[in-house]
Amino acid sequence: MGALGIMGEIDWDGILTRVVEFLPRVATAILVLLALWATFRLSRRPMRAALQRMKLEKALIDLLVDRVYRFSVLIFALVMALAQLGVNVSAAIAGIGVAGIAIGFAAQDSIANIIAGFLIFIDKPFQVGDWVTVSDQYGMVRDITLRTTRIRTNNNTYVVIPNKRIIDEVLVNHSKHGETRIGVPVGIAYKEDILRAREVLLEAVQQLAYVETDPAPSVAVVGLGASSVDLEVRVWISDASRESPVFATVVESSKLALDAADIEIPFPHMQLFVEQVEERVWEKAAKLHAVGSEGSGS
Repeated sequence: MGALGIMGEIDWDGILTRVVEFLPRVATAILVLLALWATFRLSRRPMRAALQRMKLEKALIDLLVDRVYRFSVLIFALVMALAQLGVNVSAAIAGIGVAGIAIGFAAQDSIANIIAGFLIFIDKPFQVGDWVTVSDQYGMVRDITLRTTRIRTNNNTYVVIPNKRIIDEVLVNHSKHGETRIGVPVGIAYKEDILRAREVLLEAVQQLAYVETDPAPSVAVVGLGASSVDLEVRVWISDASRESPVFATVVESSKLALDAADIEIPFPHMQLFVEQVEERVWEKAAKLHAVGSEGSGS
């Protein structure tokens, strides 16, 4: 009876009236959300086409349209929907602004990486699929985001590098201009014939897989070392992903070819030539030898 009495005191008519008055606001808020979402869906393709005409990278277009633009439309739609429901949007926006400033100070490194990400997309030092060396990492670029660049190495490891670090360091793009030249150092003894060694090396590398015939391989003398005549076997490849295996193959083929041709590959050593020794040096050496002999005899 007590519960029934409490229930009897509820103003159901007033509650129903308020619900009926609030329903149009809810419907309006839902319509705003649907309209803005439909606007995003309809404008996404024209925006992509416009960005493609500007010759932007596909990764940047995906980032701007599928992330930045969609997120912005979603935030705007939520703000408009809340306004239709009677929420004080101005106070909420002010609060978000203050929170954004605080987050900005706390995330300076992330913001720097984001700015660097935009610079990468604008300067285009590389793109997805290129083979690069950066931060002592060599591999293929698999993904570029606003904050990081992801590289897959030859060991099938996944390296994530902050964009700011990429901007600040020297980057080598092995795929930028098509063909890539590989230089393999080879040393021969000073007594060997350079022309014959060049002929043997060229014959060994000309028929290797992935080595281009145009430009043709070459062998150049690049230095006169302490123990060897320093040569460099230069070959060209069209696929930058083959750089490491072709380098190893050229090294092996060069060694086998020189061995088969009986051309010496010297190891580091030093030769000492004595041209003249003064008489007093021999006298002191003889005295030291005599002293040593006496000591051993006693």
